[in-house]
Amino acid sequence: MATARIAIDTFREQGQGSAEAVMDHNRWLFAAQQRARRGPTPEVFFDKRLDNSRLVKADDPVRKQEMRSFAIAAVFFFALLMVYSWQHFSAVEAGYHIEAEKAQLQHLQDDNRQLGLTEAQLTRSERIDHMARQMGMQSPQPGQIVSPNMMDVNPNTPVLASVRELAGPSSQ
Repeated sequence: MATARIAIDTFREQGQGSAEAVMDHNRWLFAAQQRARRGPTPEVFFDKRLDNSRLVKADDPVRKQEMRSFAIAAVFFFALLMVYSWQHFSAVEAGYHIEAEKAQLQHLQDDNRQLGLTEAQLTRSERIDHMARQMGMQSPQPGQIVSPNMMDVNPNTPVLASVRELAGPSSQ
């Protein structure tokens, strides 16, 4: 639409007539273009089968060498890219592994600290004495207390078992 308007304005500036004359001129040009494209007969396309099976392609040694060089360069750059990627992702994976190990170490240290506090609370002598008195036990006699600190430093050394008689009234 805009193109037709420009054509009409151009035609008027040249002083060659009205808008109908311009439109008639454009219709005539369009019909002439269609006739030139088609010709006197309608367009018909035929399917033509070509047999290239007898053709033999001539070898080009220069082109073969260029293709080999290109292929070798492409493989080399691809290998460099793969090695770089492998190293990068291995470093990232190692970083994640280190962070996971640090988190596990922190968790184990927290558990160890909590267990140490629990052990200290449970091995308080006042608590043990109070519980023993509630159960009806008596205070230990001298020689009955064996502390783990008094044992040999090496726990793998053999120990000779012995039986001690308790001091006190005999029930015989």
